[in-house]
Amino acid sequence: MLEVAERQGFEFDAVQLPLNVMDAHFRSFERMVLPELVRRGIAVLGMKSMGGGVILQSGAVTAVECLHYALNLPTSVVITGIDAPEILEQAFESARSFQLLFPDAVSALLARTAPLAACGKFELFKTTSVFDATALNPDWLGGETEQVKQLSPQ
Repeated sequence: MLEVAERQGFEFDAVQLPLNVMDAHFRSFERMVLPELVRRGIAVLGMKSMGGGVILQSGAVTAVECLHYALNLPTSVVITGIDAPEILEQAFESARSFQLLFPDAVSALLARTAPLAACGKFELFKTTSVFDATALNPDWLGGETEQVKQLSPQ
């Protein structure tokens, strides 16, 4: 995406991408995209630190651990959904208690999540259309062009 944009003369100021303890193991934005964003000086907007809550269902990590892991990455901001007062308090507590994680703490979190994360089971936004609003609303794309209709095997 960055290379295509660059060929078209477009430069990104910021990129929003999922960054979480499960991502590190499967189709990893943290490993494949984040270093390039940092290298280019593009602001990193981390999202899905809990995978829409699905990562918490794994039982491998707590919400605070998820937020601390994401905050430990070279991001400009970590975006977390807040849909209830107790979730807001959880975000405040995560911010208050955050300290940079030592490499052994990161390794321990990744070791705990590795067996569960290998195939993307807890990152539905990577493996399903559950979080794909466009897939759920195809009319947003404005319908198929006449050329696409002619080429389509359907």
